[in-house]
Amino acid sequence: MVQDNTAFKREELETTMSKRFIWAIAYGSSIGWGAFILPGDWLISSGTLGSTLGITIGGLLMLIIAVAYGALTSKFPVSGGEFAFSYVGFGRNVSFIASWFLALGYICVVALNASAFSLLFKFILPDFLEIGYLYTIAGWDVYIMEVLLTSLVLIAFAFIGIKGSGLSGNIQFIFCMFMAAVVATLFVRSFFVGEFSLENAQPLFNNESGIWTSIILIVAIAPWMYVGFDNIPQAAEEFKFSADKTFRLIVFGIIASIITYVLMILVTSWIYPDQEQIGGALWVTGSVVQTSMGGLGMALLALAISFGIFTGLNGFFMSSSRLLFALGRAHFIPSVFARLHHKNKTPYVAVLFVMTVCLAAPWLGRTALSWIVDMSSTGVSVAFLVTSLVAAKFFSSRENFNLLYVIFGWLGAVISIVFLVLLLYPGSPASLTAPSYLALGAWVALGALFFIIQYRKLNLMKKEELDYLILNEKND
Repeated sequence: MVQDNTAFKREELETTMSKRFIWAIAYGSSIGWGAFILPGDWLISSGTLGSTLGITIGGLLMLIIAVAYGALTSKFPVSGGEFAFSYVGFGRNVSFIASWFLALGYICVVALNASAFSLLFKFILPDFLEIGYLYTIAGWDVYIMEVLLTSLVLIAFAFIGIKGSGLSGNIQFIFCMFMAAVVATLFVRSFFVGEFSLENAQPLFNNESGIWTSIILIVAIAPWMYVGFDNIPQAAEEFKFSADKTFRLIVFGIIASIITYVLMILVTSWIYPDQEQIGGALWVTGSVVQTSMGGLGMALLALAISFGIFTGLNGFFMSSSRLLFALGRAHFIPSVFARLHHKNKTPYVAVLFVMTVCLAAPWLGRTALSWIVDMSSTGVSVAFLVTSLVAAKFFSSRENFNLLYVIFGWLGAVISIVFLVLLLYPGSPASLTAPSYLALGAWVALGALFFIIQYRKLNLMKKEELDYLILNEKND
């Protein structure tokens, strides 16, 4: 191990995050805007039962993968999560690759949430946003007001991220509680409004695609839908409690997310009979709630989606900046990413980098959201695969042997490979589109550039030095 007089300074984050905040990070990041914006799209592609089964199966698969995360976080409670895990299991090169793909997934979700906020305004106040037409991209008109609104939201949450976990933690928990209350209210109310009938839930599956494809289309994006539980390990260095409680918090977050997704699918599906008319709406769930519950229901839904977007932005600004901070601290990417704010002790350079990259999203229009979802799912699935393999390997060793963790590690690896095949195999019903491949290639090229720039310095560093910078392991 390295001595205390190491030539490398290790910046450290403060322990300010409570269990309440960490649970809210997992739940709020997983739900984000998707539970309120996308149920209509899922119903069209997969039907009511197909969507519900896909959501539930995807969540259960995430719980299997989450076992590895809980076990490894308790062993290595440092910033970076998968970065530290993959370094322990497979060394510096694999660690960089897995972490760079995960950073892609996280940053994509930040961009998605910010873009979804403008979509909400487009539904509620269409005339306000349709000012200053710029161009049309992939069939979607882009307006300067829409770009400005999305950009302001990104800047605001970058500011919150720089201010520190005290402010962001309280915001996260309050917003999550409100979201859960609204979802429960809308679900109970759905039995007594509109033309509620179980027959309205037809079709149960997409009649053209069939049962299997209907379910798989939803399961394939589970890594994107539930990405958020893995935000917890990114903040492990800042826990105010024992890291042994990580898995329990992850489980509570995923279960709450499954319930929220399913309830919003059912609310969208069964309280309005004219599915063809609603299917042509800009925002299906919003149209259904407005038609059946009036202004009050719509106001609650608008607040819920706003808070869902805010919790997603807040959570993924935190996780992506902590991941980039850990990479910078270990000199895997330029060390400027490890700089901490002089007053707030937050990785402000990493936060500003995430904000800058995401400011490109509003210029691409809503059609780009589907491209970003595919990219995010791919990046996250790579990280899931590597983390699962690390658990299988680490807990197979004599000194750390745990058969349960080994089994779940291999199960998680198989599940992650299935996700990647569904996304990357051209014949798959959920395969990436050409724009997604192009954007993915651009991200890989940027990662390769960083790696080339840092390679000589990284290659000269001793294992003891990297153990210190990544894992905080050193001699007394």
